[in-house]
Amino acid sequence: MTSIGSKSRAWLAALAVAALATAPSLAAESPKAGGTLTAIVQPEPVTLTPATNTAQPTQVIAGNIFDGLVYYDLDLKPQPSLATSWSVAPDGLTISFRLRSGVKWHDGQPFSAADVKWSLENVWKTIHPRNKAIFENVSSVETPDEQTVILHLSKPSLPILSVINGVGAPILPKHLYEGTDVLNNPFNNKPVGTGAFVFKEWKRGEYVVLERNPDYWEPNKPYLDKIVFKVIPDAGARAAAIEKGAVQYAAFNAVPFRDVERLARLPSLKVDTRGYDWLSPLLYLDFNVDNPYLKDSRVRQAIAHAIDKEAIGKVVWYGYGKPAVSPVPSTLTAFHDASVAQYPFDLKKAEALLDEAGFKRGNDGVRFTLNHDFLPYGDDYKRTGEYLKQALKRVGIEVNIRSQDSAAFIKRVYADRDFDIASSWNGAFPDPQIGVVRAYWSGWLGTKTPWTNGSGYRNAEVDSLIQAAAIEGDPAKRVEDFNRFQQIVLRELPTLPLLELHFFTIHAAALKGAVSQADHSYGSLKNAWFDTSPAQN
Repeated sequence: MTSIGSKSRAWLAALAVAALATAPSLAAESPKAGGTLTAIVQPEPVTLTPATNTAQPTQVIAGNIFDGLVYYDLDLKPQPSLATSWSVAPDGLTISFRLRSGVKWHDGQPFSAADVKWSLENVWKTIHPRNKAIFENVSSVETPDEQTVILHLSKPSLPILSVINGVGAPILPKHLYEGTDVLNNPFNNKPVGTGAFVFKEWKRGEYVVLERNPDYWEPNKPYLDKIVFKVIPDAGARAAAIEKGAVQYAAFNAVPFRDVERLARLPSLKVDTRGYDWLSPLLYLDFNVDNPYLKDSRVRQAIAHAIDKEAIGKVVWYGYGKPAVSPVPSTLTAFHDASVAQYPFDLKKAEALLDEAGFKRGNDGVRFTLNHDFLPYGDDYKRTGEYLKQALKRVGIEVNIRSQDSAAFIKRVYADRDFDIASSWNGAFPDPQIGVVRAYWSGWLGTKTPWTNGSGYRNAEVDSLIQAAAIEGDPAKRVEDFNRFQQIVLRELPTLPLLELHFFTIHAAALKGAVSQADHSYGSLKNAWFDTSPAQN
């Protein structure tokens, strides 16, 4: 089975090179307007507004409804969207944005600086799962006119310009949210944005329909008339729908690994690994540190030694992931510290640590039993759970695998904290302050916010390092802070990094412009169009 993983990794690398070499130039082709794109969203979202929930399904859809101040090109550089220009003062304490004029919300109301100010003060700084630490140093927001927003910071916050796209810092319509309970506002499930597509219908359990925004600010875009995001729970059925042409776009590994190489060879389909660069996704295992067994760091370290990350990457994920060294992925080259404590696959070491912690095998060979809740986003995550069950059994730990839908998973892990171990993935994003530290900062505890500190970890020094890095204006000092942060959390191990993931998108060959930016997986399909020329039929 190792050869399968090696072959897949080689094929994946070749695919990435081919995608870059053959990527069509939008400027060189003449996009054609019209058509309905049928896409897959899996699983079904819990909500459609990324201000209150940063789950993958929500953001896949919401990126088409909400525009951000910027988007990120394939080089991860910010490009104008709702903001046409921006500047940062030399001392880093003032960031100014000039907004695009003439933009309308989907209900016809004008978009203005007041919407940005309200969203920053009432969403980004308070309830957004990633942004609380990033925008906390914004002391005031000035809006001298309807097209100007000036952020005044008490201390610098270097990551801000890396998180202000449509889902990173979602701008909500002030006129529909002001004075309401944002978390329970009905427009969370019938969203009103400024993006290229307008929300039309959500039939629970079946589909979400978006239609072309006729008043979109970018001339002639979007090209598509409609997008229908279908909910297809069965992985085999998803693959069949794509192969038959009933579905023309599917992101985030929507088909089984065993099928993707075969589908990629069909002339009617394309597979693209671009568009995930902004995410830097990482698969991990959260330990509930309040559990009577897992509160002992030796037990957590023993579990780490019992897990063969290479096997997970090669066998479970078919080569679409490499062993993770740190919660800061190697893709974040400026911040990644490869010298952190490692836990190589070593069953004897695992057994010794468990014995040392006082949890010896009983007459039946079992030390204790844990419940494992896996992210219900498809078979990849279920197989990860099955592998972990087998791996831990070898060192005397029984594992019960619990399956549930997304809403139940979020409630169990992040609200009720009724779990022992839970596997999921997070985006690290271009800066650890955006996507990494939320899993460790104690300030999130008790807030019931999804994908923030599921382990229940508390460490005053780690909190201090996170807060120091958030306001440090010297890039070199921030690297030092994050290196120290990695050293501590890899030693205490409230969360075990498993794999740096490689996602792929599969789409119809006739669908052009399907991947056009680094944040495309959570971005807009406004550049997508169908080539109906005979060569594509």
